[in-house]
Amino acid sequence: MAKKVIRILQTEADYEAAVDEIEEYFERPPKPGSPDGDRFDLLTLVAEDYERKKWPIDPPDPIDAIRYGMETRGLSQADLGRLLGSRQRASDILSRRRPLTMRMAWKLHRDWGIPAEALIKPVETLARRAARGGAGRAPS
Repeated sequence: MAKKVIRILQTEADYEAAVDEIEEYFERPPKPGSPDGDRFDLLTLVAEDYERKKWPIDPPDPIDAIRYGMETRGLSQADLGRLLGSRQRASDILSRRRPLTMRMAWKLHRDWGIPAEALIKPVETLARRAARGGAGRAPS
């Protein structure tokens, strides 16, 4: 049986058909570099593209990304202070009293491997929240 030409997925039906075919390869994995292996790779790419467009995932809040990076690497607020120049600056960043600068974001990306797209998303600081009439703490 001839297989359909692989193309960009436009509909949910196209996506379901691609996923069904991908799942068949899970039962009998193709040899990498073979025609079936190449087909599997292409189907996976078009399915991932469809998912990214259909169900996008926003990057996390920058402060949450920093906290997660600290937790997964076993780092403390003191470590963040050393990276950013002072413990007070680290405290102000984590408590949302001070926004990240591009220089800080670059250091966090370069030295700790935190994705840049997570760090450049605007953070609502306490001052910005108060200016727009919000009360209490900013979400953490």
